[in-house]
Amino acid sequence: MASVASTYARAFADVVFSAHLDAARAIGGLQQIASLIADNVDLRRIWENPAVPADQKRKLLDAIVQRADIDKQVRNLVAVLMDHRRLPFIPRIVDQLEKEIDARLGFAEAQVSSARELGDAERRTLESQIEKTTGKKVRASYGLDPSLLGGALVRVGSTIYDGSVKGQLEKIRSAISS
Repeated sequence: MASVASTYARAFADVVFSAHLDAARAIGGLQQIASLIADNVDLRRIWENPAVPADQKRKLLDAIVQRADIDKQVRNLVAVLMDHRRLPFIPRIVDQLEKEIDARLGFAEAQVSSARELGDAERRTLESQIEKTTGKKVRASYGLDPSLLGGALVRVGSTIYDGSVKGQLEKIRSAISS
């Protein structure tokens, strides 16, 4: 049900930008509530139980929101999710919301795999090149893949930029065989 999560995430992203909320704070508040629901079986049972009156559910939500200092708009989203029995979608909504806000702010997530650990200067240079190529600000996460032999493999969304030795050897082999 990715469409349910996407729909709520897009709508809440609209709220975040129109109300000029701190996006990180809003996402953090929603993550806090998602974590509470995941960790507390009794809370989840109360909020998902149709026999419990909605006003009692909201009073409990209000107490949690006040204690955790969570934005009113986040509280309202959770109340809507509660009313429409969509609470199980909160983790996916948080993921989609992060992607939606990043997209609107012009950020791209990049996963970089390299044969060896990259130094700070190499990371900055690589991120700068990725930003020039994609036209977006980049948040990169790094991992090691010794099978690459050297160089790096970068994934931004569904696009892969292969600057690895392994990739270059594959291209040469393909060119020779054709």
